[in-house]
This record gives sequence, C-alpha cells and structure tokens, in this order.
Amino acid sequence: MSNTLIPAERIEKSILPDRGERVMIDSDLAMLYEVETKILNRAVKRNLLRFPDDFMFQLTVKETKALRFHFGTSKGRGGRRYRPYVFTEQGVAMLSSILNSDRAVLANIAIIRTFVKLRKILESHSDLSRKLAELEKRYDHQFKVVFDAIRQLMTIPAPRPKPIGFRARTSKK
Repeated sequence: MSNTLIPAERIEKSILPDRGERVMIDSDLAMLYEVETKILNRAVKRNLLRFPDDFMFQLTVKETKALRFHFGTSKGRGGRRYRPYVFTEQGVAMLSSILNSDRAVLANIAIIRTFVKLRKILESHSDLSRKLAELEKRYDHQFKVVFDAIRQLMTIPAPRPKPIGFRARTSKK
C-alpha cells in the first residue's frame, strides 16, 4: 500500500469550519477509512472517554440543516437519521487508536498532514496580514492604494457555484 493513498485535495475539501474549529464529518472520515459511518460511530461510542468535546461533537439541528443546504444532501429516503458527528484535528488523531486497519492508519497520516499544511498556510497568512498592518500604520495614507491592492490579492475568492440543470447546446449554422 502506498503512502499517497488519498489526494490531499480530497481531504482539504472535507475539512470544514464549524464553531471556530476545522472539523471533518463522520461520513467523510468513514469514506476515507473505507468503513460504514455507523461502524465508525459505533467504535467511537465504545471509546467515548477518548473523545472529549474538543475532539468530537454532534452538530445541532440548525448546523445539520445548514450542512444539508450547503452540500445538497438528501433529507428524505436514503438520508441520515441522526445528526452527524464532527471531529477536530485531535479527534481525527484519536481515531487512529480505535481503528486498526492499514487503510485507517494511512488515511489518518494523510489527514493529519493536511491539517498541519492548512495550519501553516493560515499562520503565514496571518503573519503577512500583521506585517502589512504595521507597514500601513508606519506609512499612513501615502501608499493606501498599494495596501488596498495587496489586501485584495490576499483575500480568498469565494468559489462560484456551478449552475444546476441541463443546458442544451445551441448549434451555430
């Protein structure tokens, strides 16, 4: 089994912000570990002492609805019956102690590396913002246009939603 088991981009898309934390949903983790979500949650419930509130928590009804709206997941047949659990970086690390398959170990390594990579990116971004603010204070309004342009470049653009539905191609004759 190779160490490049799961592309980092796939993991990055699964990491979501919630309650001021970066978390992963139980169903996404189960997919990465190649186990059913109920099996993952059952293993966690057998080891609840290892998962305090800052490692894992269950989403509220409102958070679940927002998640469903955001991802367009099913709420009727085939949907979830229970509100999902989410795991912080520490919770994901703790999962490796209760899931013993080779796949789970390799998936955990890839997930933890992705969390670390994201943390480094955020730290460098905040350092850059702080340094820019210091420069802006020092040079007042002389370079306001330059600072505004730099800030605009630093902001991460929101992804544009893809249009939903069928669009017929029009033939040019």
